[in-house]
Amino acid sequence: MSTVFDPLRLSAVSLEVMAANRDSVQGLARRQQARLARLLEAALKGSRLYRELLPAGTSARTPLQDLPVVTRHQLMARFDDWVTDPCLTLHALRAFTADPARIATPWQGRYMVWESSGTSGQPGIFVQDAQAMAVYDALEALRRSTPRPLLRWLDPLCLSERIAFVGATSGHFASYVSVQRLRTLNPWLAGRIRSFSIQESAPELVAALNDFAPTVLATYPTAAALLADEADRGALRIAPHEVWTGGETLSPAVRAHIERALGAVVRNSYGASEFLSMGWECAHGQMHLNADWVILEPVDEHHRPVPVGHAACSVLLTNLANTVQPLIRYDLGDQVTLQAGRCGCGSPLPVMVVQGRHDDLLHMAGPGGRPVTLLPLALSTVLEDDAGVFDFYLRQQDAHTLVLRLPVAGEAGQAAMERGCKALKAFARAQGLPRLRVLQELDLPVPRGRSGKACRIMACCV
Repeated sequence: MSTVFDPLRLSAVSLEVMAANRDSVQGLARRQQARLARLLEAALKGSRLYRELLPAGTSARTPLQDLPVVTRHQLMARFDDWVTDPCLTLHALRAFTADPARIATPWQGRYMVWESSGTSGQPGIFVQDAQAMAVYDALEALRRSTPRPLLRWLDPLCLSERIAFVGATSGHFASYVSVQRLRTLNPWLAGRIRSFSIQESAPELVAALNDFAPTVLATYPTAAALLADEADRGALRIAPHEVWTGGETLSPAVRAHIERALGAVVRNSYGASEFLSMGWECAHGQMHLNADWVILEPVDEHHRPVPVGHAACSVLLTNLANTVQPLIRYDLGDQVTLQAGRCGCGSPLPVMVVQGRHDDLLHMAGPGGRPVTLLPLALSTVLEDDAGVFDFYLRQQDAHTLVLRLPVAGEAGQAAMERGCKALKAFARAQGLPRLRVLQELDLPVPRGRSGKACRIMACCV
């Protein structure tokens, strides 16, 4: 099977990435501006939609902040006018992604295609050409930190490892497409890179992982936490050197739980269907934005800039690597805080704190009907830090009742449920909800979207 890979482009981009690693902040800004100019030029030339959206007089030199904000719904509604290659049509690509047999197969031999789950309310389809894939490959290979730097220098793509990807394998999702593409590019090593469905039952998944004995585990934080629970009870007997997490918020408590139970170093990443490799943690544990290839603008609820060091309501993404499907000031919906100053690791790349997409706020009724809002981050922290419960689904049933679901059974499940209910009620009392009811659901799966990401906290209309 062919795939989208150009070794000359990869070599050229890799040299640029390595040069940027030693650049100044001003040098990074110059790289960013030059690539933004090329992106604007391509959008104005090839995208009918952007020619309509961008203000009259827009040129490659127009400041980014003068351009309009766009949304996924807006772009997907005009997909055929959005892309710069007329051979790309939404009808044809939807038929393509409906066929699981074509996962990681290049569209017309030129484009990698993946879909998003629609957790933001609108499913998306994203197309990458050889240039964009070269950027993603170079960033993955050269910016991922490692506890074993010499080995990574000799083997930047980790092809000497046994890599287990645990995720959604039933659709054309970015992570799964990327894993399958890596197997295609290196068929002699395909047996050392395996995917495991997150939809398998826990016993089946544990047995398969025990049999494969991976040295690297790549998955979502919630799935890693579940596997850590299985290791704690002695069922999972793998000894990975590293656990790569991404796609969901990774709290300090979950990280500590995974590292202790699996005996591995956790390396967290930040990416999305819209830009596969936005950031990786450095050796100092700080998340660095790949600002030479992607621009993130933290904004408030009215899309106004948020100062450095302040949490954003959302973030606007501009993908400087992809001119086939331009993303310019695209409302990603993630909560990102950019930090001032340089990291102690010496990198010129900016540091950020990522909370990911919003969980629901839970609006409850206190004494006398007084409204009380429970913050999702606080609820997650209570369950993780106070109760030691990491894989859960918390759903609001009404203004006085929550439903806590845990995918475990038996005495261990009941003990975890008791800890969770106790912690939630104590937190609720402190918030002014002395009579909160918590209903229990044991031994039921945590709901996940088609992408495999866990639904953690869900509100209801009350």
